[in-house]
Amino acid sequence: MKAPVNKIIPVSVVDGPGSRTAVFLQGCNISCAYCHNPETQNLCTGCGICVDGCPAGALALNGKMVSWDEKKCVSCDRCIAVCPNYASPKIREMSAEEVFEEISGNMPFIRGITVSGGECCLYPEFLKELFGLCKEAGLSCLIDSNGMVDFSLYPELLELSDGVMLDVKSWDSEVYQRLTGADNAVVKKNLELLWRKNKLEEIRIVCLSGESDYEKVLRGIAGLMGSPVTVRVKLIRFRPFGVRGRLSGALEPEDRVMRELAAWAGEMGYRNVVLT
Repeated sequence: MKAPVNKIIPVSVVDGPGSRTAVFLQGCNISCAYCHNPETQNLCTGCGICVDGCPAGALALNGKMVSWDEKKCVSCDRCIAVCPNYASPKIREMSAEEVFEEISGNMPFIRGITVSGGECCLYPEFLKELFGLCKEAGLSCLIDSNGMVDFSLYPELLELSDGVMLDVKSWDSEVYQRLTGADNAVVKKNLELLWRKNKLEEIRIVCLSGESDYEKVLRGIAGLMGSPVTVRVKLIRFRPFGVRGRLSGALEPEDRVMRELAAWAGEMGYRNVVLT
């Protein structure tokens, strides 16, 4: 089983607890207006626009496919900046065994892996195979997900996973639609399922000035899960780096706003709130 791999970070300390290898798969099922990695959303269409823009000559158009020479690449990401399709020509189609082989080289330095995206749950069979290999090697396995794939359809994947870091972008369906182009009913369903099965590693909420009522988000989560909320909740300050489109010029929330939000969370019964 193969999946399109955007990149593999050998050792990361921001993608779950401890040092972990982070694997980012290509492709997403929503289109967030504030996505800071928009090049992970789609697959390359072979238009060739990036080829002429590559200063290192690392790209070539072969028929309808763009080929990438990793040895020539200087990682300037000019190809990503000029791509009109929110894609990358540097995607590698890799089997679970090939990805695990790269992970194996990091094993003296890591305690597990985290698979993200894009939306990694678009490739459930690949994840099952990869997690099976990692489990045999004694590595923990986490999923970083936008929650738009119904986890109830993949009980074997949930069983293999040690937990899910779930994005909750808004509790209000209209706001969620405006931010992502999708409905959030399945996100709420997944939140309840993961909490009930003790598979909820972390809830992640990206906070943008004026775009959503984050007190309402916190109240909605607490109402569904009950109080106290013991799972870790990470309140992530929006930063415009990499963002395209209408929110590329959005302002970062002030420190005061983030502190007030964390204080509200404490008053609502949240016991493990992290500001980033």
